[in-house]
Amino acid sequence: MSEQGKGSASASAAAPAAPGSDTYKGWLFKWTNYLKGYQRRWFVLSNGLLSYYRTQAEMAHTCRGTINLATAHIDTEDACNIVLSSGGRTYHLKASTEVERQRWVTALELAKAKAIRMMNDQSDDSGDEEPTSQSDRSEIQGTLKILVSKLDDLSTCNDLIAKHGAALQRSLSELEGLKVPVEGGEKIKAVNERATLFRITSNAMINACRDFLDLAETHSRRWQRALQYEREQRTHLEETIEQLAKQHNSLERAWREAPTLVSSKPSAPTTNKGSERRLKEEASDEDEDTEYFDAMEDSPAFITVTATDNTQHRRSQSNLSGASVGHPSDWNQDDHMSPGCNDVSGKELQPRRRRRTHIPDKPNYSLNLWSIMKNCIGKELSKIPMPVNFNEPLSMLQRLTEDLEYHELLDKAARCDSSLEQMCLVAAFSVSSYSTTVHRTAKPFNPLLGETYELDRLEEFGYRSLCEQVSHHPPAAAHHVISKQGWTLWQEITIASKFRGKYLSIMPLGAIHLHFHSSGNHYVWRKVTSTVHNIIVGKLWIDQSGDIEIVNHRTKETCQLKFSPYSYFSRDIPRKVTGVVADSGGQAHYILSGTWDDKMESAKIIQSSRGGSGSEGKQKTVYQTLSPKLLWKKYPLPENAENMYYFSALALTLNELEEGVGLTDSRLRPDQRLMEEGRWDEANSEKQRLEEKQRAVRRRREAEASDALDDECDYDSGREYEGYQPLWFHQRRNSLTGETNFVYKGGYWETKERQDWNMCPDIF
Repeated sequence: MSEQGKGSASASAAAPAAPGSDTYKGWLFKWTNYLKGYQRRWFVLSNGLLSYYRTQAEMAHTCRGTINLATAHIDTEDACNIVLSSGGRTYHLKASTEVERQRWVTALELAKAKAIRMMNDQSDDSGDEEPTSQSDRSEIQGTLKILVSKLDDLSTCNDLIAKHGAALQRSLSELEGLKVPVEGGEKIKAVNERATLFRITSNAMINACRDFLDLAETHSRRWQRALQYEREQRTHLEETIEQLAKQHNSLERAWREAPTLVSSKPSAPTTNKGSERRLKEEASDEDEDTEYFDAMEDSPAFITVTATDNTQHRRSQSNLSGASVGHPSDWNQDDHMSPGCNDVSGKELQPRRRRRTHIPDKPNYSLNLWSIMKNCIGKELSKIPMPVNFNEPLSMLQRLTEDLEYHELLDKAARCDSSLEQMCLVAAFSVSSYSTTVHRTAKPFNPLLGETYELDRLEEFGYRSLCEQVSHHPPAAAHHVISKQGWTLWQEITIASKFRGKYLSIMPLGAIHLHFHSSGNHYVWRKVTSTVHNIIVGKLWIDQSGDIEIVNHRTKETCQLKFSPYSYFSRDIPRKVTGVVADSGGQAHYILSGTWDDKMESAKIIQSSRGGSGSEGKQKTVYQTLSPKLLWKKYPLPENAENMYYFSALALTLNELEEGVGLTDSRLRPDQRLMEEGRWDEANSEKQRLEEKQRAVRRRREAEASDALDDECDYDSGREYEGYQPLWFHQRRNSLTGETNFVYKGGYWETKERQDWNMCPDIF
């Protein structure tokens, strides 16, 4: 383990017993993780086992860990450090002084020698079985000693019973010799018989106890073997998991060092270059520990037939929807979209400001993910303290702003005369927001309560964007964008995430609203679930799955999009997206197809008919379409993107410092800035400071709320404590969806012009 980041710790250790005794106890400092460093723990050395507890009181009920010295390696790193390793387990310990360290080393060496000697002495006589661990033998031998002790107690009691019984019988015999009435003699005789019966019963009890002890001694070796087998199985499983992780890391390094060898391997033919690249990257990662989804049972209930000039039909199965038949050049041929949709878009305008095109390369810091995540299974991800090693130098607010990477799709949609064609472009925009996530497996920074982020591209592209963190638990962010091109977009997103052991599910909750000014069309949709796979073992990869329904509330037109989850057994292209655009009566007009990491196409339906039954007996609809037209194509990543967190051209500019932004802007967040500059240790310290500062503010706010409840005057006047209120957003009920969410209330851009940020809280 690297010593980087390990903080020194010193404290007076408790005076342990003499090193030569059977039991040795005392305080040591144990390395825990990069967040907490060394922590003081109570260690107990007994019977060849070194165990530790958080406190001395825990000895009675909770052991935090145990290492067997018989198979352990003892090493000393410096004046005060001790390293114990056995199999896949390693303890990094530190004593308060060098003298104290030497006492522990002496005790450990003596205990190890004794444990090895006892293990050899107690080895199986048959010689064909491995010796059991010292802990197993100690436990069983201790049990047998207790049984022997109890048997001795019973023997002593039996002797006393026999002695007193004999005396009683003598007394009764003497009574029988006396001249007593007949009735008294009979009673004495009955007592004598009962005394004899009691003596026989006690002897039988002692014999049964002796038989039990003999049986326990006979089967003790069998118990030892069974227990040892279970322990070996557990150790073997731990070592197997560790070995798998090492093998995956070695394969990944080998792939990076020799990319030409990987690219020369044959891969399955595909209609998409991005999917072909994905198959090559994952060739070394497909093993038995990779989680796959089963093949989709509910395949789309339609088949497309592409019509050509000579009226010959070419069929493609339902999911491709003609995507493999079309060509990018078709976009420049006879376009079946309205003329307004083909006007020059805002993306073709040249930016007036030169923005940065690179950031410092990501440092190569290694960190054991499992050591942190194993205690987080089933917990809300936003409540887990994480080092910046798992982050990327952007906040969730900036990731939300990245949805505007392809804003020109909305600029083009605003000029469409047909609402159905407009729906196709809106659907392509909803898919394009996932294109930046294909390689982005790192976690963005959780915004602080009240943190904001602005993206002012009014002069360059005609839009302004503002995000604000309006709630911390649950984490919720509000987003508002207004464009001079004729559209407004707003959303409130709450991120729900769960760690499930092998994968992490990220579920965005909340609706996205898009309003076009000229037509009055109002579109509403929600995001799908993102899943990060191979959290523990293997290469991380991300997938999107689920359904999106886009509704135009003015015309009641809909678009049904399906994100197919990746399946190893499926013959479809990875990351596939299919969809149907229908009017208010349910009549389909366009077929959408493509992948969420590369492109989307649309094909206009010219005829539909009922076809044959599918694999599940359901009748499928056959759509005859024109050649597919390209709606959206992903921009290539910048040069050296793999060393810059796989950021897109827009993402590289999001954290660039700008003058005049609000005091709560994410660009001014110190831990995020330090991480971007490659100073991760300082970033971790700063992250802890900011989180503790936020917790202190929350405690103060909760105290104020409690005081307000206790204030009788507030009750009399009917006023209640309002709690935290965002600066730039307020809650309003949406008349279309009936939901209450945060919407922009105005004032931010006017405040920026005045440069009057006095109302901003001090969160950094």
